[in-house]
Amino acid sequence: MNKKTGWTGITVSVLALCALLVLAACSKKEEAPASSPMAEQPAATPIDPATVATINGTVKFDGTAPKASKIDMSQDPGCKGANEAENVIVSGGDLANVFVYVKDGLGNRTFDVPKDPVVLDQQGCRYHPHVLGVITGQTVQIKNDDPTTHNIHPTPKDNREWNESQPPSSPAIEKNFAREEIMLPVKCNQHPWMKMYVNVVKSPFFAVTAKDGKYEIKGLPPGDYTIAFVHEKLGEQDQKVTVAAKDTKTVDQSFKPAAE
Repeated sequence: MNKKTGWTGITVSVLALCALLVLAACSKKEEAPASSPMAEQPAATPIDPATVATINGTVKFDGTAPKASKIDMSQDPGCKGANEAENVIVSGGDLANVFVYVKDGLGNRTFDVPKDPVVLDQQGCRYHPHVLGVITGQTVQIKNDDPTTHNIHPTPKDNREWNESQPPSSPAIEKNFAREEIMLPVKCNQHPWMKMYVNVVKSPFFAVTAKDGKYEIKGLPPGDYTIAFVHEKLGEQDQKVTVAAKDTKTVDQSFKPAAE
């Protein structure tokens, strides 16, 4: 009886030890992927610089340019900026502040987040620039060069809303946006005429038209793309374009006056 009991005890102990070893092995297998940095941040998709293409063009306003509305800044003696609204700026038929970007055609390509911040300044109680492009996760550095306090207040649909005061000569505020969003409005609660738009995209292939209506997007891999032209008041126009290796394509666009 004692021998049998002894053998039974040894058998149970061996089985228990084996079970513990199996559990430990499984536990290690489950924990391994969590420690892999590659799973958290995939590497950017490489692009052969010898094959990249360029898209450029001019955006026009087709019609009589609306008269710029006047802004009354008299409520704050610290505001000494230009007193005309920036919502539709036309010069010689050229349309400024149109955000142009590759809307479709990049597939599952990924891109590195730029280390350098994009600067948004407040000067003359206006935002500079009026339309801004930024990559998801990229730092936006907000400065106040005015002798008065501003209150920066983005009102997004898909990103986190925040509202932060910035006195004169205070350090820059640094923020980023985690999700894609086109024409994300930003206002100042202190000065109701202060408005601008941030465009958050996943790729570096975007531009904003200058006063001459021109834009340029460089470094595109060959392919078929949808290019979107977006204006805060005039809406969106899309065009399809195919670029070959080392190609340069001109893609112009025009906007008509907004319907009353």
